[in-house]
Amino acid sequence: MTDKQKDDQAEVTRSGYVAIVGRPNVGKSTLLNRILGQKISITTRKPQTTRHQIIGVKTEQGSQVIYVDTPGLHRDRKEALNRYMNRAASNALRDVDLVIFVIDRTAWTDEDELVLAKVNQVRCPVILVINKVDKLKDKDILLPVIKNLSSHMSFAEIIPVSASKGDNVDLLEAAINSRLPVGIHYFPEDQITDRSERFLAAEVIREKIMRRLGDEIPYQVTVEIEQFRSEGKLLRISGLILVQRTGQKRIIIGNKGEQLKAIGSDARKELEKLFASKIMLNLWVKVKSGWSDDERALKSLGYDD
Repeated sequence: MTDKQKDDQAEVTRSGYVAIVGRPNVGKSTLLNRILGQKISITTRKPQTTRHQIIGVKTEQGSQVIYVDTPGLHRDRKEALNRYMNRAASNALRDVDLVIFVIDRTAWTDEDELVLAKVNQVRCPVILVINKVDKLKDKDILLPVIKNLSSHMSFAEIIPVSASKGDNVDLLEAAINSRLPVGIHYFPEDQITDRSERFLAAEVIREKIMRRLGDEIPYQVTVEIEQFRSEGKLLRISGLILVQRTGQKRIIIGNKGEQLKAIGSDARKELEKLFASKIMLNLWVKVKSGWSDDERALKSLGYDD
């Protein structure tokens, strides 16, 4: 091989879009955060925590993988917010180079069937990921499960992983990288997401609300960042927490404001790590009746296709 041929070979780069799909609460966001080595998608134990498409970019050794984390595909419900989430998940399957279909251990539900019907329509390879295998008491049951799942469609590979512990995630990444097409890199090497700092701040605050009050305030809450200003070494953030009913506002504020203070404290600590800056965080709660079933209100709050 000549020196020129060696140089040409060394300059070959690969890149591709990879959609991560699955029903709610199977660990899609945890998997993305594990692959990136950094948290960009919020996680809770509650289904439908992820509401938007979130892009995470990993660039190393000439390859750039652009992961698209998606809301969990679920049976259609009446609210506009649910319709938006299903659209966001379905749209992620368009024009991608690879699909990662995530399921939860050996469970197979009608919502998994819904996802299967969607991925059966794509023309690119589909890798089935069996997540949370660390929680299986008997690993021997995996082989018959894999055999059964392989009959559902012609998966490129079926890989058991633990996104939370990192088991087999390196094998998954190798399978992804081996299927990337030759192409230019679309993002700078040091960029890890396409989302703004305002968006990430709002998501962190929403995560802390759901973790503390997931049972009392299931889904009728969103966060809007009204101020995001750098003042030297200080980052000043003002967040407006929107709920649908007065009772929900009382729950978030809590007795003498203690619950809101705790949410703010949790969020501030994580935001300081995320932005590597001292944070001054101010939070308010406001009732906006019916926002989650109002298409115009959703668009104004950033839920826009």
